[in-house]
Amino acid sequence: MKKLLNTLFITQPDVYLSLDGDNIVLLKEQERLGRLPLHNLEAVVSFGYTGASPALMGYCAERNISLVFFTMNGRFLARVIGQSRGNVVLRKKQYRVSDDEHMSARIARNFIIGKIYNHKWIIERMTRDYPLRVDVNQFKEVSHYLSSVIHEVRICEDLERLRGLEGQAATSYNKIFNQMILQQKNDFYFHARSRRPPLDNVNAMLSFAYTLLANDAASALEGVGLDAYVGFLHRDRPGRASLALDIMEELRGVYADRFVLSLINKRILNKDAFLKKENGAIIMTDEARRKFLKAWQAKKQEKITHPYLGEKISWGLVPHAQALLLARYLRNDLDEYPPFLWK
Repeated sequence: MKKLLNTLFITQPDVYLSLDGDNIVLLKEQERLGRLPLHNLEAVVSFGYTGASPALMGYCAERNISLVFFTMNGRFLARVIGQSRGNVVLRKKQYRVSDDEHMSARIARNFIIGKIYNHKWIIERMTRDYPLRVDVNQFKEVSHYLSSVIHEVRICEDLERLRGLEGQAATSYNKIFNQMILQQKNDFYFHARSRRPPLDNVNAMLSFAYTLLANDAASALEGVGLDAYVGFLHRDRPGRASLALDIMEELRGVYADRFVLSLINKRILNKDAFLKKENGAIIMTDEARRKFLKAWQAKKQEKITHPYLGEKISWGLVPHAQALLLARYLRNDLDEYPPFLWK
C-alpha cells in the first residue's frame, strides 16, 4: 500500500477492499492489512483480481473518488466513477491543449528534456563505473553535447523544431550505445535502431521492452482518466496511443534501455534466445519472452526515490506517478509538467 498525490496504490496481490465507516479496509484471507480514511483521497488504484465490496464502490462513486483496477502485470481493467462525473473536464482540457500546437510544445519539451537528461546520466554513469571498458573521451563529448541540446529544448516552442532536437540527441546517444554492451559482444551489438522488423538481437529486445513500457504508460493514463490516444509531442494517428508514447519518452533510456543492457551484460539471455526469419527479422523465442517478462516484472518491484516527489516508490509505479503529475498540470494544479529526471 502506497499513498501518492492523494492516490492510494494497492500493490499487494490478492487483497480485497471493503468499507468500514468512512475508511477503506484492506483484507487478505480475512486478515486486516490496513485501514485508511477515504475523505482526503482522490483515487484508489488496485493491482489484482480480488475486487472490492459494492458498499465501497458506492461510497467512492458518490464522493467522486475513482476506483481503478489493474491486473498484477499492470494492464488496465476498469474504473468505477460516479454518475455524470469523473474526468470529462480533464479530457476536454487535454483535447484543447492537443489541438493547440504552441500549448502542446510547452508540455512536449519537458518530455524531451526528461529523455535527453536521462540519456546524459546513463552516459555519465557508464564513464564512472566502467572507465576502462568505454571510450571516456567520446562519452564525455556526447554528454556535453546533450547538455547543450537540453538548453535549446528549454527555450523552444515549436513542435517541429523540438522533434529535430530530439532526433539529433538520439543520434548522438545511439552512436555510443554499442559500447554499453559489455558482455557477449559477438552476439549482441547495436549499430542503428531497426524497428519493423528488428534486424538484430539487441533491436529485438529493445522493441519488446518499448512495447511493454508503452502498454504500462497507456494503462497509467487510463487510470487517471486521460486519453492515451491524444498526445502532445506525438500527434493523432488512428490506433496509436500517442500520449503513452509521449510520457514513455523520458523513461525509454533509464527504464527500457538499461533493462535490456542488464539482460545482456548479466547473461540472462544469450544467442539461443533468438530466431531469424526468412525476411531477416529477428524474433525472440517463447522461452526467451517468458524470461524477459519475468525479469521485467521483477524490475517493476525494485524501489527508487522519485526525483520530483521525493518519495520511495517501485519502478512499476513511475508511469503512474508521471500520469498523475500530467493530470495535475492539466488541471492547473502545477505550473508545468515535471519530467522524470534520473541521476
